[in-house]
This record gives sequence, structure tokens and C-alpha cells, in this order.
Amino acid sequence: MAVSVSVDAASRGVDLGDPVFWRLPEEARAVAFARLRGRSGPVGFTDRATGRRCWALVRHADVTAASRAPEVYLSGPGVTTPEPARWVRAVFGDSMVNLDDPRHADLRRVVGRAFAPRLLAEVERDIRETAVELVDRLERERPADFVTAVAAELPFRVICTMMGIPPEQRRRILARINLAAAPSGVARRGLRVPGRGLRALAAMQLTVAALGRERRRRPTGDLISALVTADVDGRRLNSRELGAFFSLLLVAGVETTRNALAHGLHLLTVHPEQRALLLGDLDARLGGAVEEVVRYSTPIVQFRRTVAVDHRLSGIRLAAGDKVVLFYGSANRDEAVFRDPDAFDITRSPNPHLGFGGGGPHFCLGAHLARQEMRVLLRELFTRLPEIRSTAAPETVPSSFDHRVRSLPFTF
Repeated sequence: MAVSVSVDAASRGVDLGDPVFWRLPEEARAVAFARLRGRSGPVGFTDRATGRRCWALVRHADVTAASRAPEVYLSGPGVTTPEPARWVRAVFGDSMVNLDDPRHADLRRVVGRAFAPRLLAEVERDIRETAVELVDRLERERPADFVTAVAAELPFRVICTMMGIPPEQRRRILARINLAAAPSGVARRGLRVPGRGLRALAAMQLTVAALGRERRRRPTGDLISALVTADVDGRRLNSRELGAFFSLLLVAGVETTRNALAHGLHLLTVHPEQRALLLGDLDARLGGAVEEVVRYSTPIVQFRRTVAVDHRLSGIRLAAGDKVVLFYGSANRDEAVFRDPDAFDITRSPNPHLGFGGGGPHFCLGAHLARQEMRVLLRELFTRLPEIRSTAAPETVPSSFDHRVRSLPFTF
């Protein structure tokens, strides 16, 4: 993130814009955010690239308030850092995360209509079958890295099946996902990165555009077919919209779930008392474990919004044109909301975490899918391989954007 925190934050020794900060141990960063939450409102900083005034929202209440006021906090200019260039948006189309109403509501309505009960039932069945197959393969092959063997494989295969991607095209698409989501410097720049990342996105969108044209002629009952043939007030996705949705679903859907699963296995390894609780009653505690893994690990660190009109938030005046950064990980450790927030507690209730966003129109469309994938896979793993555990800390990618795990050694 190309920003420099202003004197009021820097004086406390916290510079969210310094790449060195994002290389600090997670515990040190958690302490820094706790100090920022001790302030009475948003923390001001200046974007080095533009010189514009920006604000870090680090408290649960402020992140929630901004998320639920889309008329004040706009997504349209772009929610990642840097904002997508105009030519990129013209070529690749607008992702839903970078849209405001009415375009966002229009597109989300078409996508929502495509998720018919029959399709959702098929997806849930595929999740179970894929989880069984992956654990079968673990037992046969005993791989060394949990991320590549399991955590990344499950969401990728489920999404490809749901979309209707032919099996022979999937390995090429996975390689392109990895390029599109590759880090750009220590602080990752978001879902769209220069050079090879953009070329990878272009190749993915050409693939899905060709599939979309084919499914318009011969629908097959998958999600691509539903999206290109849906008729919601005479509306269906065109090729650019389909490509943008496909890229978002694959890059964001695969990355976030893979990271949550990897963090989850490690958390349940280094907190043996929580693991014992879970294994003692999987049926009763699995749902709570999934929610706590998402809260504690928070796969997406932050998204941005642009202030539409002058107004006040928690006593601080924000001006039209200012940028605000919604730090979900900090909000998920807010002492005002969570008792003992730095403890990993699968029995935590209530658990109003913001791991899928702070509510409002941009609440994660894939939240139900991610939860289902995590529940099914963890159940399969701990039922059949109750001794499964990480053997070292996860290798993470220093980033101000997401909590990415590159690899996680494990055994069972």
C-alpha cells in the first residue's frame, strides 16, 4: 500500500504504509493495530502516490458503518491498491467489488438468480465428493505441503465444476490464477497486478468468453450456462461481465478459502485444547470452529472505499474524495466487541466477525460456499485422519492486502 501514516499515527511508531511494517511478525502488527484502536476514530494518513488524504478504519464499529453506507463510501473508483487503471477496466470489464449501485445491484441480481436451488444442491454434493477424493489421495500419496495438496485444490476444483470448466482446461487456468494473484512487492497490490498478472487475466477471460458463447447455444446446467442465459428483467451477463465475474470468483474464491483452510489446520495444531474440544464433538463445534478460524486469520486484510460527501465518522470529519481503508483484521480483534480477542476460541459466541465483510451490498457473495467448503473438508480430515497436524509455522507472503499462505508442511 503506497501510503504514509500521518504524524498522529507515526508518533505512536506505527506506519501502515511502510513495507517494513508488513514484514513484522504477526504479533507485533497485532500490537500496533491495538494501539491504533485506542484512538477515538479513524487514523489519518496521506497517500504518497496521489497526495490525497486517507483514513484507516481499524475499529469494528467504523468498518461496519462504512460497509453499510454505500452511498457515502463508494467502491466504484476501486477497492484495491492501486485502483485499477481505466484502460484495465475498459479491457477486462468491471469486477463487482469495484461497482456501486445501480450497476452493482443489477449485476448481483443476475448472479444471485443464477444460483438456483438445484445448482446449490449439486455444488454441496460436489464439495463432499471432492473432499473424500482429496483425503483418499492424502492417504495414498502422503504429500508434504497442505496448501498445494488440499487447501488450494478443494476450492479450485469446486469452483471449476460449478462453473462448468472442462477438466482438460483446468491446469492451465490454475497456473493463470497463480500468476494473477502473485505478489507485487512486499505489500500486495490487489487482485490485478501488472505484466504477467494482466496477461493471465486476459487469457482466463478469453477462455470463459468462448465457453459463454458455446453455452448460449447449448446450455449444460452449470453456472456459466445460467449466467449467460438468465433472464432477469431482460438482463443476462455479456462476455466482459462474465469474464470479470469468472476472474473474481476464481482468484478471490480460491485464494481466500485456501488461506483460511491452511491457517485453520495450523491454528488447530498450535492450540491443542481447542483441537480436543473440536474432536470431542465435531457436530456441535465445527460451525463455531470455522467462524473462529475466519475471524482469527481474516484472509482479506483490507479493502478501500472513496468518500462521496463531506461527513463525520466517530467524531472525525471526512472530506469528499478522501480514501478510507477498511482493516478487517484489526476490526476482528476489537476489544470493544470480542472478549479476549487475541485468544483462539472455537466456542466464541457470539462471533460477529467481519471476515466476509462488514455487511451492506458488498458482503461476500461466496461466504456460504466458503463456509460449506471449510466445514466439509475439516470434518472429512478430522474424522478419517484425526492426527493430522502442521509440522511448522505456515510460510506466509508479506502483504497489506491479504493473509496468504504460500505453503504449510503437515503430517498425519
